[in-house]
Amino acid sequence: MAEAAVHQAEAPNLNEAIHSEGLEPVGTVAHEGVTPHTDPKAVGMDATAWVSLAMGVFIIILLVKGVPGLIGKALDGRIAQIKAQLEEATKLRAEAEALKAEYEAKLAAAAGEAEAMRQSAEHEAETLIADAKVNAEALVVRRRKMAEDKIGAAERAAIAEIRAKAVSAATSAAATLIAQGHDANADKALVDQAIKGLGPVA
Repeated sequence: MAEAAVHQAEAPNLNEAIHSEGLEPVGTVAHEGVTPHTDPKAVGMDATAWVSLAMGVFIIILLVKGVPGLIGKALDGRIAQIKAQLEEATKLRAEAEALKAEYEAKLAAAAGEAEAMRQSAEHEAETLIADAKVNAEALVVRRRKMAEDKIGAAERAAIAEIRAKAVSAATSAAATLIAQGHDANADKALVDQAIKGLGPVA
């Protein structure tokens, strides 16, 4: 009951506040003698009309000053700048692709040259090995012939030396035999025979 009394006491105060602000309480009918709340007006136009009028004047000023044209020019300039950047990017991309293709071609050419050099080196190495084998065989043949020639010369020199020693030994033996078989009488007889063979002296 106390709460109901408090609620009834607050209700008139709330209604008085609503009436003092010029508003109608929710769910009630306007009382006599109370004027409803209205928006302020000037020159017969409310705030919404004045805002609309200001916006219209602002738009007219913008049109008179050529602001849309300036905005269009700025947009056109920006569009042209973007187009130029896109064209430059396309050009740079084309140049990059051309450089890539050029480097790929150079890489392929370098790989081909490296393969050709490898094959040439292998062929040259095979040729050098074959030449070395031929030269080694020729050198062996020459050394063998030189050794054979030296052996032949040594054999001939030994034979000549043996012959010379044999002749010397035979000469010495003959001289010894002659010395032993002839004495002074034999020599006188040989001298006399030789004088007789000369004939009479005139």
